[in-house]
Amino acid sequence: MILLACTATPTKLPNSPSPISSPNQTRFTFSSYPNSNSNTNQSLSLGHAAKYTDPIVTWTSSIAHHCKSGHLVKAAAEFVRMREADVEPNYITFITLLSACAHYPSRASISFGTTIHAYACKLGFHVNDVMVGTALIDMYAKCARVDSARLVFDHMGARNLVSWNTMVDGYMRNGRIEDALQVFDGLPLKNAISWTALIGGFVKKDYHEEALECFREMQLTGVEPDYVTVITVIAACANLGTLSLGLWVHRFVMTQGFRNNVRVSNSLIDMYSRCGCIELARQVFDGMRHRTLVSWNSIIVGFAVNGLADEALNYFNSMQKEGFEPDGVSYTGALTACSHAGLVDEGLRIFENMKRVSRIALRIEHYGCLVDLYSRAGRLEEALDVLKNMPMKPNQVVMGSLLAACRTQGDIELAENVMIYLIDLATGGDSNYVLLSNIYAAAGKWDGANKVRRRMKERGIQKKPGFSSIEIDSNIHKFVAGDKSHDDNDHIYAALELLSFELQLCGYVPDFYEKESYEDD
Repeated sequence: MILLACTATPTKLPNSPSPISSPNQTRFTFSSYPNSNSNTNQSLSLGHAAKYTDPIVTWTSSIAHHCKSGHLVKAAAEFVRMREADVEPNYITFITLLSACAHYPSRASISFGTTIHAYACKLGFHVNDVMVGTALIDMYAKCARVDSARLVFDHMGARNLVSWNTMVDGYMRNGRIEDALQVFDGLPLKNAISWTALIGGFVKKDYHEEALECFREMQLTGVEPDYVTVITVIAACANLGTLSLGLWVHRFVMTQGFRNNVRVSNSLIDMYSRCGCIELARQVFDGMRHRTLVSWNSIIVGFAVNGLADEALNYFNSMQKEGFEPDGVSYTGALTACSHAGLVDEGLRIFENMKRVSRIALRIEHYGCLVDLYSRAGRLEEALDVLKNMPMKPNQVVMGSLLAACRTQGDIELAENVMIYLIDLATGGDSNYVLLSNIYAAAGKWDGANKVRRRMKERGIQKKPGFSSIEIDSNIHKFVAGDKSHDDNDHIYAALELLSFELQLCGYVPDFYEKESYEDD
C-alpha cells in the first residue's frame, strides 16, 4: 500500500514582485511512505503549473464575441456585469466596445459610446492611451459627431500617425473638407494611409477631379501608394471617364507588387467598362489568376451596360458553371442585358428564377430593371403595374425609365398618371420633373409644362444645369450651356458654329422646346 503526501509550494507569477500562492498555479510534490509489506521505497514527483487566466481577459473576450456578432446590447450588458464583478476594464476592453459602436452607428450606439467615453475619462485612458483616444475619434466620426471627435483629438496627451489619419478620415467622411485639409497639412509625417484618407474622401463625396489632383501631389512627394490608394484612384477615373489616366494607373499596377491583387483587377474591369473599353475589361478578366464573385459581376455588368447582351448572358451562365452562385448584382447585370437587347421573355424568366430558385431578396434596382425592360419594349402599362405594386417606393431612376419611355412613345396620358404618382410619393430631384415638362412641351401643351414648373417652385426644386465633359491630356474640361468662361472660348464657339452650319446643310432642325420651357427660370 502506498500513502501519498501532498505539499504545495508557492510559485512566482510573471511580473509579480514576490512569490504568491495561487489556487491555479501550484507545484505539487507527492512522496511515498514505506509499506510494511513492501521492500522498496517509491517516490513520485509531479510538477504541474495550471495556466493562470486574467479575469479581464475572460470578460473582454466575451464582450468581443458579442461585438463581432453585431450584438451591441449584449456586449453592453456583459460590460455592466464585468463592472458588477469589480473587474476593471483595460485599454483592449475600451477599444473593443468603441469599435463596435463605430461599426454599428445608431442613436443607441452613440449613447453607449459616450458612456464608455466617460468611464475612459475616469480612468485616464482618453489622455494617456493613444489607442483608446484614436478609437474614440473613430467612433464619434462614424456616428456623425465629428466635432466631438475633434475635441478628443485636441485633448489627447500624445498622438501618433494613426490618430492624425483617423481625424482626417473623420472630417472627409462628414463632408468637412476644409477642416480635413487643415488637419492633413498639419500632419508631421504623411504616409500612404494619410493620402488615401484624403483621396478616398474626395471620391466618396464626388469630388473626383480633386481626388486625382491629390494623387498627383502624392506622386510628387515620393510616397508610394498602396493597393487601397490605387483602387480609389481607379474609381475616380471610372467616374470621370478619364481613360488615359486609367491606362497610366494600369501600367503602374503592372510594375508593382499588387499586379495580381484581385480587388485591383476588379476595379480595372469596372473602370474600363464604364469608359466604354469593354475589350480591355475582358483582357483584365481573362488574365486574372483567381476570380471572385465580384470579378464575374463586374464583367457581366460591363457587358450589359455596353449593350453586349449575348456576352453578358454567356458570362452569367459560365459563372454558374464554374460554381459561383449569382447574387443580386449578378441578376441586375443579366436583367440589364435583357433590357438593352429587348429580350423581354428571357428577362422575365431570369426575374422569376431569381425569386423562386435563388430566393434572393429583391431590391429596388431589380424592380427598376423590370420597369426598364417593359418600358424599352413599349409595354408601358405593364411597366406602370410593376411600379405601382413594387414593395418599396420607387426612386428617380425607376420613375425616369417609365417617363423616358412615355416621351419616346408620345404617351402623354400615361405620363400624367405618372406625374400624379410622382407627386404622391414626393420623390425628390429635378430630373423627372424636367423630363415630364419636356413631354408636355414636345406635344405643345404649354399649360401642362407650366404646371410642372409651378410644382417644382412650390417644392423648392430647381433645375440643375446639365454639362458635358471631355478629357484631353488627362485633363477634364466641363461645358455648361451658354458657358463662355473657358480659356479657349472663341475657338470652341467658332467650331460649334461650323458644325451647326454643316448640320443645317444636312437638313437638321434643332428642337427649342426645352429652352422655351425654362427660359424664364
